Amino acid sequence: MEQMQRLLKVMAALRDPERGCPWDKQQTFATILPYTIEEVYEVAEAIDHKDMSALREELGDLLFQIVFYAQLAKEAGEFEFSDITAGISEKLEQRHPHVFGEADIATAEAQTQAWEQHKERERHAKAAEQQRSASVLDNVPVALPGLMRAMKLQRRAARLGFDWHDIEPVLEKIEEELAEVREVLAEGGDKGRLMHEVGDLIFACVNLARHAEVEPEVAMRGVNARFESRFRRVEELARQQNQRLDQMSLEEMDKLWDQAKAEETAK
Repeated sequence: MEQMQRLLKVMAALRDPERGCPWDKQQTFATILPYTIEEVYEVAEAIDHKDMSALREELGDLLFQIVFYAQLAKEAGEFEFSDITAGISEKLEQRHPHVFGEADIATAEAQTQAWEQHKERERHAKAAEQQRSASVLDNVPVALPGLMRAMKLQRRAARLGFDWHDIEPVLEKIEEELAEVREVLAEGGDKGRLMHEVGDLIFACVNLARHAEVEPEVAMRGVNARFESRFRRVEELARQQNQRLDQMSLEEMDKLWDQAKAEETAK
């Protein structure tokens, strides 16, 4: 708590109208949002690399973003940091009655079901306040990365039974969507139609990931990392052969790619 109070004082000093930092004094909710998003991804990268030193630093950067928002809100007379912590504490206590109340929940699966039921009640209450009908798709943030949001939307719909019971129809759907992409390409590749059909194909692939119990965002981070590692090795192999990639044929580059992939597999 002592260090938390220190951080809050540092933030207030940075925003001080007279003696504060010129850059910090100019910031708004909108201008610091990109930094917040960047910090979240840097936390994810530290976790992916199992780098605890980097994780500690990145979590500090992320916490600073929260404190920054709290300071801006305090200056606007909306809320402050203590309201944030009180709100999340109350929410967690309400959603864990087996820990803070008398409810008996014995397994992680039962807790997940109880958690979702509680969030559903919250969605219905919020919809009632707004005088509209609740939807199972309420409160899936639009700003989420596309693959993650697709996964969440599919999971929500599946709660109402809008889902296949095994993976085979999912694979068939991917083949169907791929055929539709091929059809658009064969007809000249209209950009609007192609955008639509490729989107359907990607959405179907997310559905496959969900049925296979694979997180698509995590899978994409993995394949991106593998591609980057292999391509950097391809560049290095080309340099060792005194060649430039932009002057090599695709067949020659494919051979270097296969070598890089084989080296990676052998490790």
